[in-house]
Amino acid sequence: MANPRLKEVYEKSVVPTLQEKFGYKSVMQVPKITKIVINKGIGIAVTDKKLVDVGVDELTTITGQKAVATKSKKAISNFKLREDLPIGAKVTLRGAKLYEFLDRFTTVSLPRVRDFKGVSEKGFDGRGNYTLGIKEQIIFPEISIDKITRLSGMDITFVTTAETDEESYELLKAFGVPFANPFKKK
Repeated sequence: MANPRLKEVYEKSVVPTLQEKFGYKSVMQVPKITKIVINKGIGIAVTDKKLVDVGVDELTTITGQKAVATKSKKAISNFKLREDLPIGAKVTLRGAKLYEFLDRFTTVSLPRVRDFKGVSEKGFDGRGNYTLGIKEQIIFPEISIDKITRLSGMDITFVTTAETDEESYELLKAFGVPFANPFKKK
């Protein structure tokens, strides 16, 4: 199987650019994306168990990798939630699937967001990881609008080896993630 396009972009242009910008002495110091975790919470699944299966199927279709159901850790009576009840779905992408998903996400899916002005730069966690929320699953071309029963969102987390938010911001920007505003140091 051939290398994904974004992996070659990373090796040929992102690494030298970041090495020059941050003064890394070794190629191994340059941050990279280790995994992408896509998480879909399905709160209404407490009343309808089939919604979790639908969420798992949607994530599997979007990513091309089998998603798993997530279960509640503890019981909360106000939400009618019992322990070990399926309440969401998630999938973790690594390697070639990570680069393929990131490529499709930045070039095809994000431009389909209504009134899109770029993703917020406020999703950094202080340790070089970035999370963004998607409000509707229909931005992904793999999802047929005719087959969905309800709109639902998801969180996409980019886990990187970057030590600071600025390094992570530059890494994701080099991969083509369209940020709305330039990153400001805190």
